[in-house]
Amino acid sequence: MSIEMIPDSTAPLDDAAAARRKAFVDAARELFFANGYAGTTMSSIASKVGGSKTTLWTYFPSKEDLFAAVVDDIVAQYGDALAIDLPLDEPVRDVLRAFGNVLMTKLTATPLLSLYRLVIGEAERFPHLSETFYSRGPRRGKARAAVWVAEKMARGEIRMGDPMRAVNQFAGLCQSGLYQFAVLGLREGRDLSRLHEDIDAAVDTFYRAWCPIGSEAT
Repeated sequence: MSIEMIPDSTAPLDDAAAARRKAFVDAARELFFANGYAGTTMSSIASKVGGSKTTLWTYFPSKEDLFAAVVDDIVAQYGDALAIDLPLDEPVRDVLRAFGNVLMTKLTATPLLSLYRLVIGEAERFPHLSETFYSRGPRRGKARAAVWVAEKMARGEIRMGDPMRAVNQFAGLCQSGLYQFAVLGLREGRDLSRLHEDIDAAVDTFYRAWCPIGSEAT
């Protein structure tokens, strides 16, 4: 559970309890990535930390709750794109380029790649994991970007349309190159210096499709 989702009535953990909770989250992340969601038990997580399953349950009543905490922890460390400034008074291309560079730099970080592979691998058997992952990361980031796009549309800097569709298309363009190789663990996905080329191409293609009617797309 992320900090923003904890009810106000929930008492903050003391240092020892917070450290214990983090140890469980860290152990769960390692075992989920190594063995998959189905192949990881609450007992194995408790054993790795050196505590009892009963103690683990006091922090996380279910494995799904623990998986959500793992997602939140990774998003907190690598989800910079969820909080990057999207200034309304700067040119569309400049903002999209900055957003795309932060987004793809984080998406190609090993923990996020591992999390994405885990979710994809378990999606058919545990569809709720996909929803947990998407809600805590991509959906939040895209919703925020869509607000910016909608305002740019209202200002006439992006042609009118569905803001979320525009955001989804831009994200897809950003992920259409090196990222595909990185997800598969292929050699072509290791040269992250190519990300800037992918982002520049994504911005150019997006703007050609979404530039205001009558404006210059080049």
